[in-house]
Amino acid sequence: MLMDNFKTGYIALVGRPNVGKSTLMNNMIGQKIAITSSKPQTTRGRIQTVYTDDRCQMIFVDTPGIHESKNKLGSYMLHIAQKTLEDADMILWLVEPSSYVGASERYVISQLKKCRQPVILVINKIDTISKDKLETVINSYKDQMVLADIVPVSAFKRINLESLMDTIYKYLPYGPALYDEDTVTEEPERDIAAEIIREKALRLLKDEVPHGIAVTVEKMHEREDFVTDDGRSLIDLDASIICERDSHKGIIIGKNGAMLRKIGSQARIDIEKMTETKVNLKLWVKVRKNWRDDSSMMKHFGYDERNI
Repeated sequence: MLMDNFKTGYIALVGRPNVGKSTLMNNMIGQKIAITSSKPQTTRGRIQTVYTDDRCQMIFVDTPGIHESKNKLGSYMLHIAQKTLEDADMILWLVEPSSYVGASERYVISQLKKCRQPVILVINKIDTISKDKLETVINSYKDQMVLADIVPVSAFKRINLESLMDTIYKYLPYGPALYDEDTVTEEPERDIAAEIIREKALRLLKDEVPHGIAVTVEKMHEREDFVTDDGRSLIDLDASIICERDSHKGIIIGKNGAMLRKIGSQARIDIEKMTETKVNLKLWVKVRKNWRDDSSMMKHFGYDERNI
């Protein structure tokens, strides 16, 4: 860890929404920290994870998808992505394997051209295209801006991730480790639990609901002097799913509470894996109209620009 040739650096994962940044980060560190779903804007905050081996420490920073904002929450997310770009030692720019560089991608390029750090283009989801088409995609992006390197991968199927790690290592600056070698993330368990609940809601709910939901953990504490039959401790966790409309509340709860129970059941499994305990999860649904354009409510739900 203190060798002269040890390397350390912050690596920002950027790209437009829903290109697989969180899946890539989770699979590179070998542990699920960031939530994933097929819905755009799944990641709303900056999530930091750490990978350490004998030769380097890679500090990955997953960011919200770069997009033009439509409300205060969108502006908050864009601010986080831009600030992360400024602070990083290098940038992984994720794109999907299309030779057409559309307006959304050109907006990302406009932000990346302001950066002085090396930009590695990561073409994700290569398992969905032929080798001939991949070559066309590579050539399309080479013409857009100066790139330090190009690495095709499939984050979901873990194809070519070792090659990507080697490429990242090549551009890392020399320096000592900044975190203990056992550190995987500094995200509080309370925040990860809230994100896990939001992930399950994103995956289970209809398209019109997810953009307007947030999750807050009201209580999370371990019961004293309580051990389950299998030797685990028990955590009581109370959380609220916040939505913007009364009609959305009904969808989230579902008929006779079926949808809410399903969200809770799936979330509890992942939270128990994370905490290695038994979890008593209770969920409520609350309506807070237009919270994504209300600065005070955004801060209350954890989206506070002062903490960026």
